[in-house]
Amino acid sequence: MDPLVSFVVPCYKLAHLLSECVNSILAQTYQDFEILIMDNCSPDDTPEIAASFKDPRVKHIRNEVNLGHVRNFNKGITMSRGKYVWLVSADDWLRSPDILGRYVDVMERNPGVGYVFCRAVEVQGSREVGVARGTDCGKENRIWNGHSFLMRLIRNNCVVLSSAMVRKQCYDKVGLFSLEMPYANDWYLLCVLALHYQVAYMSEPMVFVRIHDESLTTAFNQSGSPVCINDDLNVLWRVARQAELAGVISDRHAFNGFIASRAAQALKRGQAGGTRPGWSEVDFEMLLRRHVRDSDDEEDIRARVYMASGDEQFWDGKYRKAAQAYWLGLRLRPWWLSSWMKYLLLCTGGVGVYIRRFILDLRQRSVEAS
Repeated sequence: MDPLVSFVVPCYKLAHLLSECVNSILAQTYQDFEILIMDNCSPDDTPEIAASFKDPRVKHIRNEVNLGHVRNFNKGITMSRGKYVWLVSADDWLRSPDILGRYVDVMERNPGVGYVFCRAVEVQGSREVGVARGTDCGKENRIWNGHSFLMRLIRNNCVVLSSAMVRKQCYDKVGLFSLEMPYANDWYLLCVLALHYQVAYMSEPMVFVRIHDESLTTAFNQSGSPVCINDDLNVLWRVARQAELAGVISDRHAFNGFIASRAAQALKRGQAGGTRPGWSEVDFEMLLRRHVRDSDDEEDIRARVYMASGDEQFWDGKYRKAAQAYWLGLRLRPWWLSSWMKYLLLCTGGVGVYIRRFILDLRQRSVEAS
């Protein structure tokens, strides 16, 4: 008889962390599951650690060659026999022994839900450093209409992959992880799922995620290549297209705003340098030409990038450069009244800067109070 839940645990050079992950699953009060340890031809003692679990629900699948992390994810999902699939990285683990039972309960009672997730707690070394940034979606459990959750998700990826359990039939409908986006493939898939299904959220932080130098994110950032920001922007452009086809949005301007914000931040990092690679103007132009729909869409994106760059310069105290960026944007979109306000306040000098900062401070206080 097939298990109700399949845990997929990808593992490469993480044998020293595998026991903590698997044991946290075996400790669950809900017991109808299987665990597939997807050993991606790891050169460490992953096979020995996997063999140490004397539970027949734990299965060790070793690839003869390294498939790459995305293909390894997809292979594990394909091999899963459960109604629900939960992909947990070998360096993460479950914080609560009741999380699986609670997840199963909400999914069984709500057949329209495509996946359920919770807040995650970051761990550095042996120390908890707090709830993972962005994963706090409120103090109450809730079920979102997928389309409304999508707009939240594109503002900021609020779902840690190791915290999400997905209905397997959803993979059959929308597909598996994209091989074309090695860094942000999870964010893209979660967005696409939200186009078609409801999303459930549990406010209690019931998963640990480990922050360490051996993670995939660290490896991408240390490569010197802008693969992370390229993937982030590819996600937003592709999801915008999917949302148009699904009739969720009538135009791409909302998505263009999020694209422009991330592009401006990447261009800023490219100019300043730092641990996370940024973008050059050439990188931006290449991605822009690949994704823009028409000349109007291109102008809209360029104008929004200028405005977002102006905001970055404003907060850095570079008011002259901010004014120049706003002016370039206004030449493309002269009817944007809020952008004129930003530009004209800067033109008045210190008084205008003070007024704008005062207004933004009031808005921030209002948001925090609500």
